[in-house]
Amino acid sequence: MKQFTSRILTFGAILMMFSATLTAQNKRMPAVEKTRIHNEMPDQPYLAPQDNGKNTPAPRLKSTGFFTAQVNVDASGNNIVGDAANEPSIAVDPTNPNNMVIGWRQFDNVGSNFRQAGYGYSTDGGETWTFPGVINPGIFRSDPVLDFDTAGNFYYNSLTSNNGNYSCKVYKSTNGGATWDAGVNAKGGDKQWMAIDRTNGVGNGNIYSSWTSYYSSCQPGFFTRSANDGVSFENCVEVEGNPYWGTMAVGPEGELYIGGSGSWDGIVVAKSSNVQVPGSTIGWDFSTYVDMDGYIVGQDPINPVGILGQVSIDVDNSDGPGHGNVYVLASVARNSNNDPADVMFAKSTDGGFTFSIPQRLNTDVSTANYQWFGTMSVAPNGRIDVIWLDTRGNIPGSYLSALYYCYSDNQGETWSINKKLSEQFDPTVGYPQQAKMGDYYDMVSDEAGAHLAWANTLNDEQDVYYTHIIPTIVGVNENQQNHDLSLSCYPNPFRDQTTIHYKTPEACSVKVVICNIYGDVIRTLVDKNQPAGSYSVNFSDDHLAAGYYLCRFSAGSQTETSRLIKLK
Repeated sequence: MKQFTSRILTFGAILMMFSATLTAQNKRMPAVEKTRIHNEMPDQPYLAPQDNGKNTPAPRLKSTGFFTAQVNVDASGNNIVGDAANEPSIAVDPTNPNNMVIGWRQFDNVGSNFRQAGYGYSTDGGETWTFPGVINPGIFRSDPVLDFDTAGNFYYNSLTSNNGNYSCKVYKSTNGGATWDAGVNAKGGDKQWMAIDRTNGVGNGNIYSSWTSYYSSCQPGFFTRSANDGVSFENCVEVEGNPYWGTMAVGPEGELYIGGSGSWDGIVVAKSSNVQVPGSTIGWDFSTYVDMDGYIVGQDPINPVGILGQVSIDVDNSDGPGHGNVYVLASVARNSNNDPADVMFAKSTDGGFTFSIPQRLNTDVSTANYQWFGTMSVAPNGRIDVIWLDTRGNIPGSYLSALYYCYSDNQGETWSINKKLSEQFDPTVGYPQQAKMGDYYDMVSDEAGAHLAWANTLNDEQDVYYTHIIPTIVGVNENQQNHDLSLSCYPNPFRDQTTIHYKTPEACSVKVVICNIYGDVIRTLVDKNQPAGSYSVNFSDDHLAAGYYLCRFSAGSQTETSRLIKLK
């Protein structure tokens, strides 16, 4: 029998929810009003791409520990002038992480806000991207959400709207995102999200989708399940707590968590333990209010007709000390200090029943800066990766933003430094007749690093980018690094052979290993005691597949890591 055991809000939590000052009240309104001013609908006609013959070099950002490449490029890898792309979502093949696909809202011509289901794929770990076009040319589609199953199949959930009637289709690709099937009707509504069960339990392969109840194709329901690998989707059911503007995650026992904004301006998490059982009548264990000392903002000048990011929820599926922990993160307007947007984090160690006191992850001291589009993902080894856009360092009133990152490898107890990963850009340029940069970014983490899909205006227009981040490198404070310890590889990228140069400042135990992107050692090149000095060692492997790898150099207690790229 369906169980409804919602937790009762404490008196203190209720007081916190109503403690916003008058200066913030123009951003606060009942949930129904907020969602009704933010929805997808076609209101301008399709315009063909501009035939101006102008293509410009696509920006590429490379630094120690991360790189960024533009995704929506032409056949020559150049930026396409006159189009726009935003609201990206990413999926990475677990059987071969060099294969990945990103979907986004594609605007063929910035003269119209008519959007389609754009997509691009990479077979070399995100170094280069192929942009074939859109799934349904000339068909209005929005709110792309991608995910993957354990076999490496990709799924693309896309929303369409016709005279106020909302519906979604889920498309499937079995060849790395190069082509897609005709799609399956998946009920749906605005704004939908999707998650796939990749556990070893009875729900493996189940596809779940939820969306905002006020824009549902099957009211009063706003959640559906496919228990047959996406062949069909079941009738809709309601979700306890009515979360919206949020994401979903599957826990280690196949349990499902849905996080989102709630009716009282706070954050809500709903949990179902039996959703994984095919044929079951879906029930919700409980819904929990999560105090994040703030609320999701819509229609702020920095993203005028969008929101400042969704609620990110994820679960620690590792076998480590954080096994089963539930994490929630969001960029919220603060109740306690009127900051317009801080990245706030909370965790649960009891399966989502209770959550910790919220923690601010951005370390700037100002209460005037925006930290927006906060996005989180958890790696299979339990590491928590977080990114956001940040306006720190600007003159007052400026919306110039840069990408920032931090991570935690101890279940969110402590965090690495806030690391800037991009130059500043103006998010208010390049609007395709719609004044926003979208509503969200998306990220997938593995043992070696984080795979991020995001949008920016480095081209002075809206485009979609991929960034790969190696946490153990970019999360280190440069002032604390041992600059006497060095590691470099040349040539890099390489085809047949590369030479690894390293320097150790003192006599110690030295190890140089080559790892795959999961961090697994595939070749040990050096493992012995060496005196202080500079050394080099050659690495070649004709049988090594093209893609990217890690060279890890350890000298005593110090470690340096460099990214290696093997070409075909």
